[in-house]
Amino acid sequence: MIMETKRLSLRPFTMDDLSSLHSIFSDPETMAYYPAPFSEEQTKSWIKRNLERYHVDGFGLWGVLLKENNQLIGDCGLVKQTIAGKTYVEIGYHINKIEWSKGYATEAAMSCMDYGFNTLGLNKLISIIDPKNHPSIRVAEKIGFTKEQDLFVFNKIHSIYSSDRSSINGHQNKKIMDTNL
Repeated sequence: MIMETKRLSLRPFTMDDLSSLHSIFSDPETMAYYPAPFSEEQTKSWIKRNLERYHVDGFGLWGVLLKENNQLIGDCGLVKQTIAGKTYVEIGYHINKIEWSKGYATEAAMSCMDYGFNTLGLNKLISIIDPKNHPSIRVAEKIGFTKEQDLFVFNKIHSIYSSDRSSINGHQNKKIMDTNL
């Protein structure tokens, strides 16, 4: 287990997750902001890439499971991305569409952000988001990310959202102060 939240567990993927993950990645609505839904072979390659990331980087995208029944509902985690010649660590996430609008992506992303800043000691995290993907933008904003710029990444324009450790600490401290008023 990498981390737990109130309702979720995040853990490394294994090849045993292929069927459950493929049911998410093969869905056209879930993958609307990707070039196309994934084939089973693409899903298998995606898992293999993350297994390699765990080994090389010490992190990657992890399986998101509901604690109540241990059901895999998506992925969330940290991935190195190169943008304009510079390497950043991105928080990425996909949640099964039957679980949308329940706060799971935000809960998992917040936990990954905490892991990136406080366990790995990173100073900045980003999210690369299609500008039309409003639910993903809401998740980024809920965890305290702000839009930096639009860039041509992955063969199309994406919005780059980000935060650094000091901004998040200020954002979290403001939330604490607001609730104490």
